Amino acid sequence: MRIGVLFDLAKSVAEVREEVGERRAQGFASVWASQIFGYDALTLLAVVGAAVPDIELGTAVVPVYSRLPQVMAQQALTVQAATGGRLALGVGMSHQVVVEGMWGLSFERPARYLREYLAALVPMLHGEPARVEGEVVTARSTGPLEIPDAPPPPVLVAALGPTMLRLAGRLAAGTVTWMTGTTTVAEHIVPTIGAAASDAGRPAPRVVVSVPVTVTSDVDAARARIDELFAIYPSLPSYRAMLDREGAAGPSDVAMVGDEAVVAHAIERLAAAGATDLAAAVIGNEEERDRTRRLLSELARRS
Repeated sequence: MRIGVLFDLAKSVAEVREEVGERRAQGFASVWASQIFGYDALTLLAVVGAAVPDIELGTAVVPVYSRLPQVMAQQALTVQAATGGRLALGVGMSHQVVVEGMWGLSFERPARYLREYLAALVPMLHGEPARVEGEVVTARSTGPLEIPDAPPPPVLVAALGPTMLRLAGRLAAGTVTWMTGTTTVAEHIVPTIGAAASDAGRPAPRVVVSVPVTVTSDVDAARARIDELFAIYPSLPSYRAMLDREGAAGPSDVAMVGDEAVVAHAIERLAAAGATDLAAAVIGNEEERDRTRRLLSELARRS
């Protein structure tokens, strides 16, 4: 299993560039940027990736409703051209409260939207014209996008429910999960997306799992911090469903928390569950974050 980390989006661009350089030097396979209410993740990865070589750059994830398929393809291929082809394009639906409540768009039948969106996006990423006349997505391109030196990035869909996982298996290169425990990865995520990919004659999909990780001597305090930081997620239906599958009350119940031996064992369990990548959200005070990154770096170098 490849080990990467989410990086700190509260920093300046110069500080993010320095951090990504440090993660590369520490042996991490990848760094991941979330698209929430700060930086534009793809623009940031183009800037940072152009300066820092030899590490994969992932989005976890960019919402599809906020970018037309052609715009997403153009931006992703621009990142590819700027970084020598190191982007992993994680995309997702976001949530009804954001899509309807903040953007004023319809969240009706999101699986339909995603299916039609990917039917337009994937061909354009591969240098082909799009011809999609869907119920909710229209994409009519006259030819390939003219972006030289830009190989198609793998598209990873933030898929949690069975319908979305099957779509990701048939139409994309894999999935990126959040707030999803190891048992759920083993018993639900991996078999569902894997079967769909196999049925479609596609390669085994990537399964990128992102969870909070804290190496600490004060487990109770660390768990309380994680539950406070991520208190919004149990209220969002897609994440609540994954927590319920795991039998988890809240975020700390799917996090990896404990000393070095405990966290290393949790990572071994995740690899055995079929995850291909860990994108760790490193949480804690300065000492805990340093301990966590040291352990993850050691494990990443062994991978």
